[in-house]
Amino acid sequence: MLSIIIPSYNEEKNIEKTFAVVTEVLEANGIDFEIIFINDGSSDSTWQKISDLAHENDNVTSVDFSRNFGKESAIFAGLEIASGDACVLMDCDLQHPPETIIEMYNIWKNNDVDIVEGRKKSRGKESKLYKCFSMLFYRILNKSSGLDMDSASDFKLLDRKVVDALNKMPERLTFFRAMSSWVGFRTEKIYFEVAERQEGKSKWSARSLFRYAINSITSFTSAPLHLVTVFGIISFIISVVLGIDTLYNKIWGNSEAGFPTVIILQLLTTSIIMFSLGIIGYYISKIYEEIKNRPRYIITKIVKKDKEEQ
Repeated sequence: MLSIIIPSYNEEKNIEKTFAVVTEVLEANGIDFEIIFINDGSSDSTWQKISDLAHENDNVTSVDFSRNFGKESAIFAGLEIASGDACVLMDCDLQHPPETIIEMYNIWKNNDVDIVEGRKKSRGKESKLYKCFSMLFYRILNKSSGLDMDSASDFKLLDRKVVDALNKMPERLTFFRAMSSWVGFRTEKIYFEVAERQEGKSKWSARSLFRYAINSITSFTSAPLHLVTVFGIISFIISVVLGIDTLYNKIWGNSEAGFPTVIILQLLTTSIIMFSLGIIGYYISKIYEEIKNRPRYIITKIVKKDKEEQ
């Protein structure tokens, strides 16, 4: 059986169409499946629509969060609830084409493959600034983690053994795209065209994307901490060069009145120290979040046909 996991946040206009299209594609290919909708604290009628679908269909499960915990939490909630032999993660806006699920399924079923990873052929209709930001983000992540994350997406199929491995990972601050690569296993890549959003608009603002990028990098790699050491070395080299220059001018009587060199050096070292403290402080805040050991999410209700759990 195939479990389709669909995180949903303010997607009331897309729920019914997504369900209909995914169901039609899977049934036409004779695939046994379940669909798991996770309502990530929506403020519209998303929960009402997915709970109605669960009441009317045997193969639909609807999960309601107590508030908005974020897409990462919704993904892992779906992985923990799913009972399929394989799971597919996809967005609710149909930008991940449902037809590609069939290709993923056939690759997984007919080959010795544990992960079928969807990669974007292009980034669709995105602004140049957004594309540049994405390229920079993945380049930093690739260099710092050693993983190939170019054109990666959350759209992928995971074998049950991969799902079980991810569910055993205890960290609260998660980055699914990188974690699903980090666990290893045999992986096959498949490329897809990003479709246009059917209804509504993207929930990602520039601020939320920037915050997501920072959280993802710091939760998955300690590379930014090594910048502190790099800055220290650079500061030391500059100090030595300026020190030699100052002594040379003093010996040969070329030193000027005032303290421009000292002021510049102090400003440079102070800025490096403050920036380094900021990086260290951010990681300390991540440690603080983890050691509190709070749950990734809180589920208030799970709805299946003829069954409702609080």
